[in-house]
Amino acid sequence: MDVLEQEFRQLLIHGHAARPLGLATGRTMEPVYAGLVRRLQGWSGTDRQRLRLVWSSFNLDEYIGLASRDPRSYRAFMDTWLGQPLQLTSSCLRVPDGQAMDPTVAAEDYSRDVQASGGIGLQLLGLGANGHVGFNEPPCGPEQRCHVVTLSEATRHQNASMFGGTPAAVPHQAITLGVAEILAAREIHLVVTGRSKAPILARLLEMQRPDPSLPASWLLEHQRVQLWADAEALSLA
Repeated sequence: MDVLEQEFRQLLIHGHAARPLGLATGRTMEPVYAGLVRRLQGWSGTDRQRLRLVWSSFNLDEYIGLASRDPRSYRAFMDTWLGQPLQLTSSCLRVPDGQAMDPTVAAEDYSRDVQASGGIGLQLLGLGANGHVGFNEPPCGPEQRCHVVTLSEATRHQNASMFGGTPAAVPHQAITLGVAEILAAREIHLVVTGRSKAPILARLLEMQRPDPSLPASWLLEHQRVQLWADAEALSLA
């Protein structure tokens, strides 16, 4: 939590000149955001009010076809874990438009919005069981920008818990920031927890160079990446 709280302190100092945060979703992030909210709620009322005015963040991804109020959408996830507790508006807690008439155009617009905001400052990432970051499914190259992606069967199985345990109910497509936008971040923090992630994390840590078959391996080309992993995730490393 210290690194995130420091980032927000810098945001208060520099205001809108600071680069926006890149945020992730999913079960891995729930304790991260819960701890962050506790920290920020300990700030003075004046500082919390100022933070709401200068907050700027972009989410990695969103399912295509889910209403924003659908509890399974990532917009709803962010509203639940950060928006409501911290009284943040949708305009500063940005998520790709999964309901756009043309998702490809929406992805291109989202990429331009990120670039117009100066690019991502601190990027939070989870790690998919097949090595994806964001929803960048393998194989994936470093030049890929925000795009529409067809989710793999493995990813839909992994995310089925939010859809009644039924992989078939998971949307087939999503909009995701690409590896290019992720690698352009000032710094990256990869958060990996649980025994189910141990095999892919062990494979990632053994790699000497990036491989398109494991999208997270492109992080090896970034100068400022920090790994946060629990004992279960590191059990095979």
